[in-house]
Amino acid sequence: MPGSTTAAAVCAVTVLGLAGCSADGGGDAARSSDPSAGAMITPSGRPSAVPTAGPRQKLVTMTVSGGFAGVRREVVVRGDGTVRTTDEGDTEVRRSGAARFARLRTLLADPALDDVPASTVDRGAADLFRYTLRFDGRTVVTDRSVRRPSLDRLIDALEEWLPA
Repeated sequence: MPGSTTAAAVCAVTVLGLAGCSADGGGDAARSSDPSAGAMITPSGRPSAVPTAGPRQKLVTMTVSGGFAGVRREVVVRGDGTVRTTDEGDTEVRRSGAARFARLRTLLADPALDDVPASTVDRGAADLFRYTLRFDGRTVVTDRSVRRPSLDRLIDALEEWLPA
């Protein structure tokens, strides 16, 4: 019966599609113990974009502090593409463009971020900015005194949203 084969295929696709849905409706994503969770590696070897779960989900938060002038700036990007920036108490909320949001999600899915230590700070250096990033259930602190290409690309992309 050709009709029952088609119905079975549609049912299987529907079940598989629903299996990927979250039951919580979009809270902050928890870090999985599976290193491949959250990012799929495409046949080209490049990470796909990290999944999003809506406006309540914080994809990434970056706080920049320190330096000679005692700077404190923050950028928060949510799962719906909303970007909130705070600079010395002034807050602005706006939407990210689709291409920029997709790029950020791809940077967040980079498997090399799993190898970045929780802290890379040169305690002997003076007046460096300190970058505190919260993403994928973890916190990373750096002053960028050590090159970490995957983290550096993420910081550079987030800094583009901060006021000049």
